[in-house]
Amino acid sequence: MFNPIDRDGCFTEQVPEFQGQWFKEADKGIAKAIKEKGLMFRHETYEHNYPFDWRKGTPLMSYPVESWFIKTTAVKDRMVELNKTINWKPSSTGTGRFGTWLENNVDWAISRQRYWGTPLPIWQSDKNPDVFECIGSVSELKQKAGIPEDEEIDLHRPYIDELTWPAPGGGTMRRVPDLLDVWFDSGSMPFAQWHYPMETQKEFSSRFPADFIAEGVDQTRGWFYTLHALGTMLFDQVAYKNVVSNGLVLDKNGEKMSKSKGNTVDPFEILKTYGADTTRWYMMSNSSPWDNLKFSEEGLKETQRKFFNTLVNTYSFFAMYANIDGFSSKTPHIPTADRPEIDRWIISRLNTTIKNVESFFDDYEPTRAAREMETFVEELSNWYVRRNRRRFWKSGATIDKTAAYQTLHECLLSISQLMSPIAPFLSEWMYQRLTEHSDGYEESVHLSFFPTVEETAILSSLEHKMDRARLISAIVLRIRNQIDMNVRQPLARIILPIKDEVERNAILSVQHIILEEVNVKAIEFVDDDSGIVHKSAKPNYPLLGKKLGPHMKSVAQQVQSFTSDQINDYELNGQIQMTLNDGTSVTLLEGEIDIIRTGLEGWQVETEGGLSVAVDTDLSDELVKEGLAREFVNRVQNMRKEANFDVTDRIVIGVQTGEHVSEAISFMSEYIQQETLSESLALEALDVSDYNKSWDIGDEECIISIRRTINSE
Repeated sequence: MFNPIDRDGCFTEQVPEFQGQWFKEADKGIAKAIKEKGLMFRHETYEHNYPFDWRKGTPLMSYPVESWFIKTTAVKDRMVELNKTINWKPSSTGTGRFGTWLENNVDWAISRQRYWGTPLPIWQSDKNPDVFECIGSVSELKQKAGIPEDEEIDLHRPYIDELTWPAPGGGTMRRVPDLLDVWFDSGSMPFAQWHYPMETQKEFSSRFPADFIAEGVDQTRGWFYTLHALGTMLFDQVAYKNVVSNGLVLDKNGEKMSKSKGNTVDPFEILKTYGADTTRWYMMSNSSPWDNLKFSEEGLKETQRKFFNTLVNTYSFFAMYANIDGFSSKTPHIPTADRPEIDRWIISRLNTTIKNVESFFDDYEPTRAAREMETFVEELSNWYVRRNRRRFWKSGATIDKTAAYQTLHECLLSISQLMSPIAPFLSEWMYQRLTEHSDGYEESVHLSFFPTVEETAILSSLEHKMDRARLISAIVLRIRNQIDMNVRQPLARIILPIKDEVERNAILSVQHIILEEVNVKAIEFVDDDSGIVHKSAKPNYPLLGKKLGPHMKSVAQQVQSFTSDQINDYELNGQIQMTLNDGTSVTLLEGEIDIIRTGLEGWQVETEGGLSVAVDTDLSDELVKEGLAREFVNRVQNMRKEANFDVTDRIVIGVQTGEHVSEAISFMSEYIQQETLSESLALEALDVSDYNKSWDIGDEECIISIRRTINSE
């Protein structure tokens, strides 16, 4: 090998013209010499990245040196074969980046010419350089060097270099000066930590291979490789069964964090401000560990608000009413089958969640597990608890109330166990409070068994129809928001274009929930939506542009002129035949045409998840009165909170207002008193009140006065 540079970076006598010059200082001279000899093809300055000594700032060069190698190419095929048995997350890293690295495997250069590190355990004869001895243990080294077995020796340089012994055929065996590649150290970790094979063989065999490892994706050529190579060569098996190749944490704009850019985040400040649980949950739920994470404090705040605050508020709701009623988890268990349908639904959703979370964790998919739990907590809080408040408000102990308590307690306890791997602190906090003063529970959530799935409690049909109820409700509420119509204003009807009888029956079985949720009087069905919407079609340009090329313009004109019958045929069949200018035909498939729906006069229409909902927005006088009455109830409830009344306090109400609100209050007086725990409701001011306030309801001023009754004090 021709190498005219010495260890100091200067040219040797092999290049007399530049002998003694430092390699970088010779650049101009070399260029000049090439030019003078007529060998210069082109000369230019090219800007590129270059390595520098981080201490002195001087340029560095890659220097060829002799090295010791392990012939990994001899086991390349076996490494490739074993790699196919490893569960890579993501799988593309195992088949792609790591798999390609193995396919193109070269022998492993394991030696380094440095001072600090693990010395290469090879001794060489100073008389015959072809004589080597590789030492396999400390005992063997002591025996060779004539050191008593009970004497301690230092295995690092310079001490180990002092250990010598006579060489075969004369001379002395001296250790070669090289060190082991530090990646050899890391790859040896599985067996070296147990001092295998000298001792603890049983312990090692029960712990190898590893169930799971994780490191940055750059370790495909580092730790992941050295573990795999040594596992293959020494044990003919994988060193790990599952591996996550972690992505990077970037700033909120997707840029690498750098002090020079000023976009770094102080992790200790983040933990101090938001806590370890919120930070960990945000990082786990935001993106899969193998994807790069765009770190944003706004995302942390949203995680804290949407998930953790929702969960804590749900627990607080349970604790407040459970303490009022003296609920105990020791109360005889009511079978799930004997509980109301809404209880059976949330228990079914709980068991489905447990099943999915366990499956995701088993498959090393923590992000999907976290999102599954987020969905359940949202359903528990914003659907189950919100729709069942009255069951907890009722006075006295009833079977129905006990069922509600047991259902909510079971859900909260299970979610505390499910979330404990990601949020160990909040889960422990909640578990302790849910199991306090109860027997039969472990002293910590982290000592308790992971929840088990009760398959018989999973009711798929019930989950489906409740999902339909939630979807329809969400669409109607979104329409209300678009037309700026408060949910307290009742509407006459919604129409669902559903032909399937089974789907109709599923929705009819939960129509009372939908009507109450969105404050609508009736649900009607039609076979199709032609009578309530105007439909138009437009091409999906990103998809069709690639497919049709120069024919795109003519096809777009045809699609935009589709008749209602053509649109209906396309939606029914999921495809439609089109004729091109050259006389040939092309089939446009589902998703390649966008169908636009707009409501006819007096209707608002929205579509989501393949379901269209049409809302009748016309208001009768009776509907307007009911809407005003509901607004009045809302104001009274706000006043109860502002006056710090207890939730069980009963009151009397006086009101001074205009004609329209007065008529609405008289029309809905029974409903108002029931909702506000009012014993009387007068259209005049109270002589004595605890709290008065003026409001605007509709277009009229409304002065409300309230007073707690004597029995409440």
